[in-house]
Amino acid sequence: MPRQKSLRELEQIQQNLEYQNDNLRVFIADILPKEIKDKKNMQDRMIELENLVNTFGGTVILKHIQNKNLPDYNTFLWEGRLDEIIEEMQEQKANLLILWNILKAHQIYKINEKLKPIWAKAWDRVDLILKIFEKNAKTKEAKLQIELASIKHMWPRIFGMWMELSKQWAWVWTRWKWETNTEIMKRHLAKREQAIKKELAHFEKVRATHRQSRRRKWIKTVGIVGYTNAWKSTLTNVLTKKWVLQEDKLFATLGTSVGKMICNYYFDPETGKYSPPKEILINDTIWFIRELPPKLIDAFKSTLEDSIEADLLLHVIDARDDKIEEKIEVVDKILDEIWANQKKLYVFNKIDGLSDEEFVVKEEKIIDWEKTIEEKKYKNKLEYLKQKYASKNPIFISAGEKIGIEKLKEKISKEV
Repeated sequence: MPRQKSLRELEQIQQNLEYQNDNLRVFIADILPKEIKDKKNMQDRMIELENLVNTFGGTVILKHIQNKNLPDYNTFLWEGRLDEIIEEMQEQKANLLILWNILKAHQIYKINEKLKPIWAKAWDRVDLILKIFEKNAKTKEAKLQIELASIKHMWPRIFGMWMELSKQWAWVWTRWKWETNTEIMKRHLAKREQAIKKELAHFEKVRATHRQSRRRKWIKTVGIVGYTNAWKSTLTNVLTKKWVLQEDKLFATLGTSVGKMICNYYFDPETGKYSPPKEILINDTIWFIRELPPKLIDAFKSTLEDSIEADLLLHVIDARDDKIEEKIEVVDKILDEIWANQKKLYVFNKIDGLSDEEFVVKEEKIIDWEKTIEEKKYKNKLEYLKQKYASKNPIFISAGEKIGIEKLKEKISKEV
């Protein structure tokens, strides 16, 4: 009969789980209020969560969606349902439970305590995003920003564990001879946070100096933003001929990549003149995603400043996406939150993947106090997008097939 593992061994297994990407068997769960009954919206949230898991390297083997007006105070998931999930995880040999929702410190702690005996662990969506960021970070600045975001995420959890861990004492030769492990950790993280902020301030100063230098030389800048997986980096590569990592994964690139775009002579029919050639700098920044936690936006503040200070923004959109309207709203909302209110071009990418078949849109309307469904028919989806977003200064391209790129460059040159 195998020896039963000690508490310390179980804790060690939990800590090392995230480094076993090939063996991560994941149960994903989402708890929504009862008034949200749109099954399509529920499924979209789960698909996005599953894509995040795949990006990190895990495999989703189980899913659970539940409608509850109020989550359980102690474990978020109701005790009975959590026990059922743990039983299912044990049967299917799942070792990671990931919730779409953002959990309180004591909730994630108590779930992890219940998962410990089956050698499993729990994360919320912020944990998962941070792990993906950490995995994909290449530059020193990106790594520091992620560490800062992780510390901000850890603070309330350390406070939440206070009662559970307050009886664990450690002897230290400082002016405080006795203090809890949580106090040691909190003081260490506070010092580390200040050190990181100091290093990031240096990067911020360098960026500000570069921006001032560009202004003195009358060099215009364009920031590229967009919802994750809209092939923003592919567009950057095409415009600048500078290689930037491009993958069909969420958050494949972090930080800012700057490249130079050359705009050649072109005839402007509005002025009747030829526009002289221009050199324009293109800034490719991090992706956005729905309900991006404020602490992550705050941590990447210095990187996002290049977009805030740009003369023009290109909002890159996946034209094939069924949730296109929602994702445009997500990005615009985040840009409003960081005060990026300069002029924008809405760039609808991947048009080569659109069907030429007739496109039908169903609209719900109230006529004579009765709800009716009206159908509007368009020649194809491209025609629908052109009409729907006519007021947003749109341009339609395919970065992958280099369709509409010269027209986009002309429009950028004209706007800046």
